[in-house]
Amino acid sequence: MKLTLDGIRQDHAKYKAAGYRLPDFDYETVKQNTLVNPVWIHFGAGNIFKAFPANVVQKLLNAGEMQTGLISAEGYDYEIIEQSNRPHDNLTILATLKADNTVEKTVIGSIMESLILDSKNTAEYSRLKDIFANPSLQMASFTITEKGYATTDTKGVTLPSIEADFQKGPAQPDSYLGKIASLLYTRYLADRLPIAMVSMDNCSHNGDKLYAAVNAFAKAWCHVGLADAGFEAYINDTSKVSFPWSMIDKITPRPDAKVEAILAADGIEDLEPVITSKNTYIAPFVNAEQCEYLVIEDAFPGGRPPLEKGGIIFTARETVDMVEKMKVCTCLNPLHTTLAIFGCLLGDTLIANEMQNPVLKKLIETIGYKEGLPAVVNPGILDPKEFLDTVINVRFPNPFMPDSPQRIATDTSQKLAIRFGETIKTYQRREDLNLSDLKLIPLVFAGWLRYLMGLDDEGNAFSPSPDPLLETVRSYVEGYELSDTPKNLNKLDKLLSNEQIFGVDLTAIGMADQVKSYFAELSTGKGAVKATLEKYI
Repeated sequence: MKLTLDGIRQDHAKYKAAGYRLPDFDYETVKQNTLVNPVWIHFGAGNIFKAFPANVVQKLLNAGEMQTGLISAEGYDYEIIEQSNRPHDNLTILATLKADNTVEKTVIGSIMESLILDSKNTAEYSRLKDIFANPSLQMASFTITEKGYATTDTKGVTLPSIEADFQKGPAQPDSYLGKIASLLYTRYLADRLPIAMVSMDNCSHNGDKLYAAVNAFAKAWCHVGLADAGFEAYINDTSKVSFPWSMIDKITPRPDAKVEAILAADGIEDLEPVITSKNTYIAPFVNAEQCEYLVIEDAFPGGRPPLEKGGIIFTARETVDMVEKMKVCTCLNPLHTTLAIFGCLLGDTLIANEMQNPVLKKLIETIGYKEGLPAVVNPGILDPKEFLDTVINVRFPNPFMPDSPQRIATDTSQKLAIRFGETIKTYQRREDLNLSDLKLIPLVFAGWLRYLMGLDDEGNAFSPSPDPLLETVRSYVEGYELSDTPKNLNKLDKLLSNEQIFGVDLTAIGMADQVKSYFAELSTGKGAVKATLEKYI
């Protein structure tokens, strides 16, 4: 069976017999509606977009709640469109991996058009400009990763590609963000039409990051006369252009070979993944967990589709902020990082397998329920304890989810400040909380130091996951060995005092000595990680 429009038409009965949910709407009518009157365009044609927003739109199309589909665009790796989207008529198979070991298989057909965000490709870019000049367009959304919004380096210096586009103007920018700003300029010239620019990336205050980038271009271009003087005011007029905050949560690992085998056994052809020249791993299917949350600030100056009917929650900015902090600082992300660190040390390759270890399960339960929940503000629309219950009892233990500690351990130095530092700050700030009650968060910090040694609990070398500060932070543990010989741990003080990494100065708040003590125990020899966890958990 082919994953194409003709293939589905020809083998409709076979798809249904194999248990696939198929698009259940008048495809040609919806496509025509979308091409003529586009409502929603999404940048970043990756897995989470296909597994979540595109599936929501399909459900609404099936129910008759929407009459237009999605347009997707890719501005980083054009081969995603060329080698995955278009050969399959923009269809994707979503394999929803349920905790009961069953797979729900859905052919996602809500993407009606896919485009390449390349200002040098006249046909593609002209089509994108036409879309942005269309009064029907209500929103542009983004999953381009947090790094995608950067206009400066870590020292605050404007990136060369961004600076070049500042000087070139909106006609033919090369950078991703420059092209987005250029498309907005097209919408400005088309009678200052309204639009919501919705970042759906998994980072704090994501709308502000998108706004800062776009505004930087508008300011630069207007300042030197490369854009109409009113463009900057347009970007800053919330009745015209909004940059809502959002919180998205759905675990969507890289397409897994086991899932590919299941689909191939059904008779689906040409499922082989492709690794592009930019090392993007793409496949005509995505695998994801069943649980999903998307909370968006309800700020849409040109209106929006009825996405709340598909389970997306619209609320005030302050509530989005509370939901995000609940997830990122307490109820999911810190627990993920904890499992990532100790999973790598203990030789685990699946998060679900770690949840079978009673010590690790107790570790994240204690960090979540005992140390984390007291610091959480209930956002009202999602109950923190229920959210945490689902994470620990349903999501993480899902035996079908091919999610690894090694993937989660990526960029850990960039995550600790938010995932643990904010809880520490709350304990410092509130009179009803005692900082000395935090016993296991310091153990996670110590586990990270032990992880940086690049030796597992059996003394075998492993390669830590990619991290922009990896070489810098590893220098602080150089020279330490797995030995019960007393260690001079003063070398760690400078690292433990780094507020950028931990969110707070651990030395100044009196937590550094506890971290160093744990680290000494974790590194006394083979098996010390397991023994230390059992001792304190």
